Amino acid sequence: MKRTRTKIVATLGPNSASEEVISKLFDAGVDIFRMNFSHGEHQDHKKVFDTIRKVERDKKRPIAILADLQGPKLRLGVFESDEVILAAGQAYQFDMDPAPGNDQRARLPHKEIFSAVSKGDILLVNDGRMRFKIVKVQKTKMQVEAMVAGTLSNRKGVNLPGAHLPISALTTKDRKDLRYALSLGVDWVALSFVQGPEDVAELRKLIKGKIGIIAKLEKPLAIKHLDAILDLSDAVMVARGDLGVEMPPEAVPVLQKEIIAKARTKGKPVVVATQMLESMIDNPAPTRAEASDVATAVYDGADAVMLSGETAVGSYPVQAVAMMEKIVRRVERSDSWRTMLATTPRKPESTTADAIMAAAHLAADTINAAAIVTYTSSGSTALRAARERPIERIIGMTPNRTTARQLAMVWGITACMTEDAKDMDDMVDKAIAMVKSEGIAKAGDRIVVTAGIPFGSPGKTNLVRIARVN
Repeated sequence: MKRTRTKIVATLGPNSASEEVISKLFDAGVDIFRMNFSHGEHQDHKKVFDTIRKVERDKKRPIAILADLQGPKLRLGVFESDEVILAAGQAYQFDMDPAPGNDQRARLPHKEIFSAVSKGDILLVNDGRMRFKIVKVQKTKMQVEAMVAGTLSNRKGVNLPGAHLPISALTTKDRKDLRYALSLGVDWVALSFVQGPEDVAELRKLIKGKIGIIAKLEKPLAIKHLDAILDLSDAVMVARGDLGVEMPPEAVPVLQKEIIAKARTKGKPVVVATQMLESMIDNPAPTRAEASDVATAVYDGADAVMLSGETAVGSYPVQAVAMMEKIVRRVERSDSWRTMLATTPRKPESTTADAIMAAAHLAADTINAAAIVTYTSSGSTALRAARERPIERIIGMTPNRTTARQLAMVWGITACMTEDAKDMDDMVDKAIAMVKSEGIAKAGDRIVVTAGIPFGSPGKTNLVRIARVN
């Protein structure tokens, strides 16, 4: 089964949690299923997890499962009449009084906010639809001025661009959800509300290397600490929804490109998320702008593109995935995409493994190889191969099921389960058998194989071999 090099993440929800739909979503092109812990109970996630694993067994293909933690949610309280209408320039107050709000004041039940903001700062409500300039701050209340006319209503979200809030990215709920996700055996966990590298470090202590960490980049402060966050994470997500609330919309496309480039240089997978085919929540086809948006992420070199509401609550989940797959595949067939790959090489690090993978890439190009086959235990060798963005297919052969599932997130890699090679001949025989069974190579084609000697030793990639398919 030849899948696209750019992977597809689909969020599961009420409209897509059945075995029938999950199976169809996989067939349509999904590589990773996302369980959003902002919604649902643990027993609901357990049922979904078990269903995905059953589909995985039926399809005989590693499937990654991503648990997305909710993170802190800053929200207003409720209102006496459910909502109030404010005029531009109107004076208003946010405070910690538990009484329902009105046209003069509203409850903001987060003491950390009052200690973190200053006069002149901006406070956003309801995804930035309402903007307030802070005029005066006291211990439990602040006076603000409405910068635009609009409506405030019950429990709308609050954002504070640029303010560092003295709260952990992991709430009590997140810690419970994390423990449960680990007990299930998910492959990746996404951390929300990342403000700095210390948030990722806190999560890394808790998971103890059991699964991969995706840091969600949704706050301007995270962008300021991008290098340190990348170093501590296993992957990152460009969460364009929240990022677009706290930053000017025109800044987000540029940031997307910069984040992808920097992540690729460090060999860290990057997922582009939010509103990619948003109109397909209610319609069977996307807008032309949405199709272009998905294509741009592919041209930028993203490892994966993600669907959220389109597959979780939308009316056309399978069609949304099929459309995304068509867009990705069309881009990956284009000459312009191949030119982009050829003109964006990454300088290898001064390690044996990087030298081997650079040599493998060059050899594959020189002999017009059908595939690059990497034997990998931890997945690091396959990650190095993917960082090179070769035009040839990458087969990641591993005896570790967890590694195979995690590699489903990585650009260009077809992860396959196999036993460790016994010797050089066995290594070549297994590689040839795999590329033939995957339909990637035929008799007479040549492949490039990388491995480590002695076989079965993690982190020992030191061999490159060219073989002809018989």
